[in-house]
Amino acid sequence: MSCVVEKIEQLLLPVVEDLNLELVDIEYQREERGWVLRVYLDRDGGINLDHCAEASREFSTLLDVENIVDTVYNLEVSSPGLERPLKKIADFERFSGQPAKIKSCRACDPDGRGQNRKIFTGVLRGVRDGRVVMLQSDKKGGEVVFDLKDIDKANLVFEF
Repeated sequence: MSCVVEKIEQLLLPVVEDLNLELVDIEYQREERGWVLRVYLDRDGGINLDHCAEASREFSTLLDVENIVDTVYNLEVSSPGLERPLKKIADFERFSGQPAKIKSCRACDPDGRGQNRKIFTGVLRGVRDGRVVMLQSDKKGGEVVFDLKDIDKANLVFEF
């Protein structure tokens, strides 16, 4: 996480908690139309437009006063969506039983198949001994276990 994003997270977290919301993720990146600061929020039962608007007003004022970001940017506050990113151990516990996709930081063979790869899909089984557990959904199946530090990216997978 970049230094700017870490500072933004530290600044916004108390506001998020006061609003009884959960901070899922923060992105700060340059895009075609300029710099964008995206804040993804959630809460039990889901988040709606009113929650996002209230948080956006609070964040905007706070970010303007603290002046952490020294470039012009657009602030976007939204829900993480159906394919929510999974960042913390608590996320993997909370969404146990849900389909997910995990990309490891480096190619590995955690299930001993003799095939190094980075992408794993399956159903989350929660956390065991501080490690993320997934039951693979491919033909061979089997369980894979990851240390959180070895996960580059993880998200829920929407199936219909």
